[in-house]
Amino acid sequence: MNKGKLYLIPTTLGKGTEKETIPLSIVNTIKKIDIFIVENLRTARRYIKKIEKNKDIDKTIFYCYGKHNTLSLEKDFLPHILDGKDIGLLSEAGVPCIADPGAKIVSFAHDFQIDITPLVGPSSIFLALMASGMNGQNFTFHGYLPINKLERKRKIKDLEKLSKKKSQTQIFMETPYRNMQLINTILNTCSNNTKLCIASDITLSSERIKTKVIGEWKETIIDIHKKPTIFLIG
Repeated sequence: MNKGKLYLIPTTLGKGTEKETIPLSIVNTIKKIDIFIVENLRTARRYIKKIEKNKDIDKTIFYCYGKHNTLSLEKDFLPHILDGKDIGLLSEAGVPCIADPGAKIVSFAHDFQIDITPLVGPSSIFLALMASGMNGQNFTFHGYLPINKLERKRKIKDLEKLSKKKSQTQIFMETPYRNMQLINTILNTCSNNTKLCIASDITLSSERIKTKVIGEWKETIIDIHKKPTIFLIG
């Protein structure tokens, strides 16, 4: 029997954006797959049911790979694939494996020569870069910056130097409830002529993506508390 495939299935970046951001290829894939590896069980079940109303969730198998779960790739993943069954990998938001721990699952699949099929969907990181006006030929994504104030300030200064030295866009993010703390650190650390893009609530009706130099941001009222946000320095 042929091996099954691993499908990388994007999810929405926010509620109510399914029609605008989720293509038909994802709907058709969710229809035919009955085994999913998900980051969060509750939201994954809700998402799948919203995408495909006729899906029998109770007959669908779910494995979780979040921080506190113990997914066994040898016991929970591999036997299904070797039995010819396709599996879908879902991120909590956006595309799997980008700012997401799913890369370990994909790496494991490659070790066993399993076919990987990535599906098109929304990525806040790349959408922010597209809309920033910054260098899209040379960029680096750093994930979350240090929580410690001194370390975070040092890291931001290093990113600013890199952006100027290499003409390279520096991309990073923060837990939404710490957004304002990060903004204050950026404004108090970077030079006034350094460009900063703040991209919040991407794909939502409240989406706001603006690029200004630090000096201009200092004169701007910023309210991104608890809003999913991508930051870019260039």
